[in-house]
Amino acid sequence: MILEMTRPTQGGLRQERKLEAVSNNLANAQTVGFKRDFVSFDKEFKAQLNRDYTLGEMEYTDNPLDYALETEGFFKIETPEGLRYTRNGSFSVSAEGILVDKNGFPVMGQGGNIIIDTNEVNETVEIGLNGQITIDNVLVDTLDVVTFADKTKLEKDGRNLLSYTGNAEDELAPELVRGRAGALEQSNVHVVDEMVRMIDYQKMFEMYTKSMMTFDEVDSKAINEVGQTT
Repeated sequence: MILEMTRPTQGGLRQERKLEAVSNNLANAQTVGFKRDFVSFDKEFKAQLNRDYTLGEMEYTDNPLDYALETEGFFKIETPEGLRYTRNGSFSVSAEGILVDKNGFPVMGQGGNIIIDTNEVNETVEIGLNGQITIDNVLVDTLDVVTFADKTKLEKDGRNLLSYTGNAEDELAPELVRGRAGALEQSNVHVVDEMVRMIDYQKMFEMYTKSMMTFDEVDSKAINEVGQTT
């Protein structure tokens, strides 16, 4: 019965991985810039976690420092652990006059940290379609938006950030950078679709579990009854 037990066990583990991915997607359905994950399997049935980088819908916020990318690419964020990347363009200005993300980490411009000092005079801050930041129509810096040829090396690092496991030299400038100020890209998770997947995966998981229980009962019966005299 070992072979018979192996098949439903492997099947159950595969469904469990799928359920984990779907559950995480649903938990982040309202997370700005979140990209849904899905599980696939290679020829040897090894699980591979993939990411769907299609654009999420735009939500207008009227906050001039919010910025939603309409093209591929990621904002560069400076953290104590090194550079990280995100699609979450919910920005603000710190007490030190530095443009920061929701975690309080500096958002990188093409010239480094982006300094926005609006304390001394009544200045108007604007982010243009191509990521140029101006104050009273004077160019301050441009958001440093990058992409990668091999996005499979991007791993979710918590705090809605991604870390890149390859070399920093792999950063590429997107062919086109275009975005909208006063808007945020929402998660690309479609709740109804994910719920349907969860139900399907749960049913398959229960089927494999019942199969394992059946084989286990057959084994127990065989062990207890074989060799007994009547």
